[in-house]
Amino acid sequence: MEGMEAVELNVPLERRPKHVAVIMDGNGRWAQQQSLPRIEGHLRGVESVRAVMEACREFGVEVLTLYCLSSENWKRPALELEFLMTLLKEYLIAERESLVENNLRVKFIGQRDRLPLEVQEEMERTYQACASNDGMTLCLAINYGARLEMVDAIRQIAAEVQQGEMELSSITEDTVDRYLYTAGLPDPDLLIRTSGEMRISNFLLWQISYSEIYVTDTLWPEFGRSELALAIADYAGRNRRFGGLQGKSPLPNTHA
Repeated sequence: MEGMEAVELNVPLERRPKHVAVIMDGNGRWAQQQSLPRIEGHLRGVESVRAVMEACREFGVEVLTLYCLSSENWKRPALELEFLMTLLKEYLIAERESLVENNLRVKFIGQRDRLPLEVQEEMERTYQACASNDGMTLCLAINYGARLEMVDAIRQIAAEVQQGEMELSSITEDTVDRYLYTAGLPDPDLLIRTSGEMRISNFLLWQISYSEIYVTDTLWPEFGRSELALAIADYAGRNRRFGGLQGKSPLPNTHA
């Protein structure tokens, strides 16, 4: 990220995404390229989280959702998982004061019950510390899988129908929205994936139905403010039609 942060964002506020979601990929590959252990890539990745979070606040983004740990990541080596849990716990403790000072709201999505108890406790402490904030929302997807999310939503809806609290005919897309982990948040306008991989990886499958997708070859530890500005500028130059024939006209000559 060094030497890249002088780039400014030259996009009108109304053309910027309100909700940015990021699949943070490439920590391991970055470490391998540097002939370092994989854990060093995760440590460097935390620096990118800080840089992107600060830039999103500056750029007027209202919600930033980060894919921190997928429900499939448990297949990784035990030592790496143990380190990731420790890193997550330390991040929540170290960043809590800053989150409060910067007026950030915090939301966690995913299944917490598989996480170590001490991590769950720090998540709750961070959530409570930021509960009265009314600034940008930082949404952290931890032990998250979109298919599991939809299964959980279906189960809750089915239970209410079975108990006579909801009519089957009354179920709409809005109903499903209310039972997803992301209830209360707008759908992402822009989905960013680092490291050049062309897949969604079971992330926000319902919510990104009409999101603009931006893929960069940049590995997450090298992704910072300038890369985010480039992604937003690219987004602003697109014509979003939401399934129709016409949408917002692209911004001509947009650049960061």
